[in-house]
Amino acid sequence: MNGIKIIGMDPSLSNFGFAKATLDPGTMTYSIDDLVLVKTENEKDKKLKKAVRKNSEDLERTRTLYEGMIQACQGASIALVEVPVGSQSARAMASYGVCIGVLAACPIPLIQVTPSEVKLAGTGYKSGTKDEMIEWAMNKFPAANWLLMKRAGKMVPVAANEHLADAVGAIEAGIKTDQFRQAIALMRSLRAAA
Repeated sequence: MNGIKIIGMDPSLSNFGFAKATLDPGTMTYSIDDLVLVKTENEKDKKLKKAVRKNSEDLERTRTLYEGMIQACQGASIALVEVPVGSQSARAMASYGVCIGVLAACPIPLIQVTPSEVKLAGTGYKSGTKDEMIEWAMNKFPAANWLLMKRAGKMVPVAANEHLADAVGAIEAGIKTDQFRQAIALMRSLRAAA
């Protein structure tokens, strides 16, 4: 069985991280093929903000996320996704709803993992920080196309890598689930029967 194209996802309303990868089903190891960050932004100009309804802006941002997800999933067989949990404000709940709605429209099968599972898979403990997740993922896949900027003459990672690192972490956590192993076994049997 050749490598299986998989994708890790870390959804949010502002930054949706995708990690495209190829899995070797024999060894259950994977390589990162591409990292993609789909960004949406609030309307910052106060004059424009008053002219554009918030729900219209949210709708446009949701379309951007959906289209980014559809494009990122092309060629992949299965998605491993850090599904967001709860929120503590009305605005965060709206963001949560958008993410869940976009994920519900995922065109390929999806394996769900929790934020705690992602942190545990990446840092070794459930309360890993964003910086620790970035450090882990960049060390594991140093040749991946991480987001970098020049600072004091040196290329350094940017904070937005947290979404890409979490997408990699979603793969790391997802391939350990029973659901994923069952999906791989099914793929093997279908390919063998063909």
